[in-house]
Amino acid sequence: MSERAVALDDATLKLGLLMESAQSHQKLAEGQLERLRIHTQDLDGVVRDEIRRTLVEELRMLSAEVARATRALQKMRGGHAVRGAVWSLAAATLCTAAPIAVARWVLPSAADVAALSAHRDELTANLHKLEQQGGRIDWRHCGESKRLCVRVDRKAPAYGDRGDYYVIEGY
Repeated sequence: MSERAVALDDATLKLGLLMESAQSHQKLAEGQLERLRIHTQDLDGVVRDEIRRTLVEELRMLSAEVARATRALQKMRGGHAVRGAVWSLAAATLCTAAPIAVARWVLPSAADVAALSAHRDELTANLHKLEQQGGRIDWRHCGESKRLCVRVDRKAPAYGDRGDYYVIEGY
């Protein structure tokens, strides 16, 4: 064989060995990729389980917190209802007591009303008596010297020894 054929066989042999090596490396890589894919699927399941477990745990804690908040709000609602009723009752009492207190302070008592009625009756009787005794006399100040004078009934007769008394008008 010729030198060229030996060189070609050498190169072919090297290329064949190189191809065989590349093929074995490719098979090794494919095997590793398959193991990685299987491991990834397993890992995906593990991660999903862990997320599910964490989510369930967090939801349980949230549910417990919501239950505590609900109980606290129910206690507060009960307390506020009682407190609201007490405030409403206090306001109603104050709104009722204030006018009653003002009325008792400002308005006269029954005894005062009776005394005032009796005083009014007495004053009415005195006024009637005064009218009968000259209370309706028309008094004036007359002239430049402002002398006291009364209106007299000119149609009535004069009285007295000298006829110097006259009947006052209206009597």
